[in-house]
Amino acid sequence: MAEKDIVSKDVLQHLAADIANILLHLDVEHDSVELLQTEQQRIEVRRADMVARMRKRQTSEQFILHVEIQNANDASMPVRMLRYVSDILLLHPNEPIYQYLVYIGKARLNMPNELALPDFHYRYRVLDMHTVDCSLLLAQDTPEALVLAILCDFKVRPTQEVVNYIVRRLKELTGDNEAQFRNYYEMLETLADNRDLQTQLDEAKHMLTQVDVTRFSTYRWGLQAGLEQGIEQGLEKGAQIKATEMAKKLISKGAFEVAEIAELTGLTEDEIQKLKISLLN
Repeated sequence: MAEKDIVSKDVLQHLAADIANILLHLDVEHDSVELLQTEQQRIEVRRADMVARMRKRQTSEQFILHVEIQNANDASMPVRMLRYVSDILLLHPNEPIYQYLVYIGKARLNMPNELALPDFHYRYRVLDMHTVDCSLLLAQDTPEALVLAILCDFKVRPTQEVVNYIVRRLKELTGDNEAQFRNYYEMLETLADNRDLQTQLDEAKHMLTQVDVTRFSTYRWGLQAGLEQGIEQGLEKGAQIKATEMAKKLISKGAFEVAEIAELTGLTEDEIQKLKISLLN
């Protein structure tokens, strides 16, 4: 998982619990998650993706969860996972450890998940995100499931459209709670880096700022928007042209209703209808 300094401890704790519950079905208590330091110094520095102590709801069992997100096949993965678990055991001896490799690569998964040696056998669990139906996560329609959907195989769905939907729906679900939206978006950024989707995420951010940038005045989007507003103040004609161009792009994608495009661009539904007709001619 890409390391991002801007992601707060609370965000990562939330993300660890969501992965445990939604993807791995471990049924843990959200407020029980404690992130653990795993960096060990030998010849080189190594850091496991996510290591957290947590507790199951039904049984109160406490354990350590190690999740490694991998975007390519690596024949040496069992050895790497063994080194990670040995580092964790050195720091936290005698604690139960659940190890998962979450595979998000484009190629078919063909990595081994075990290491068999004379008098020694080691294995860990693997979740291939190609086997997770993205539509089921999207259908849950919760911020947590929407964030994790970024790791799915979108199949035939256009990538930009799916990313746009996730970001737009997150904003709708969090409403005026800017802090909550910011936390979920930071989770999304962290996971999107693993799939090289930052460009698509930036495009979705740009789309969203066309709706109501003033709601992000304390967030970096708002800072950017404030600068743009200072430069473009009084240029209403330019803003109208920009909104029209945005509307044309949305119409061409064919994935939005007239009312949705009007809401996103600030144009009227009549104006959107006229644009649709002009694009068809």
